[in-house]
Amino acid sequence: MQDEQSLIRRAQQRDQVALTQLYEENFDRIYRYIVLKIGDRTEAEDMTQQVFLNALQSISSYKFKGMPFSSWLYRIAHNQVVDYYRKKSKHATVPLDESLPIPATDGDPEHLAERKLEINEVVIATRKLTAAQQEVISLRFAGELSIAEVAGVMGRSEGAIKALQHSAIVALRKVLATE
Repeated sequence: MQDEQSLIRRAQQRDQVALTQLYEENFDRIYRYIVLKIGDRTEAEDMTQQVFLNALQSISSYKFKGMPFSSWLYRIAHNQVVDYYRKKSKHATVPLDESLPIPATDGDPEHLAERKLEINEVVIATRKLTAAQQEVISLRFAGELSIAEVAGVMGRSEGAIKALQHSAIVALRKVLATE
């Protein structure tokens, strides 16, 4: 944490190296979080860039509160997603192969097709969860945040996050079992 605090202090003084490092360390996780929330890769790239522009504009007001810097970025990203849905009256769906990268495998086309179908099922099933359940799943698994970090982002206790994650996984299993 001390190294991160030092890095943030340098970034608050507009040190380009520090700003670049914060961007590079956090971009992929913020992007994955947003793309999972909205399902549109191109829009998620734009929104992720906007998250970092917003962070740059307000980094001087950032105050360390015992949570990682990424928690602050996730809060900005969450607000971006909320604004995105507020502006969109209709939720358009995008075919999965356009919204999420598929990890490289042995190159077997049949395996790749099966993998895409499995991921698509999970994405669709996730949309049937409550907003809070979707948020905890996105932060924990797409964003790779710890329970404590998710609690900070969502403004809840760690116990509440554990319970919410458990109920989300149980609900996800039920949805996937019925499909």
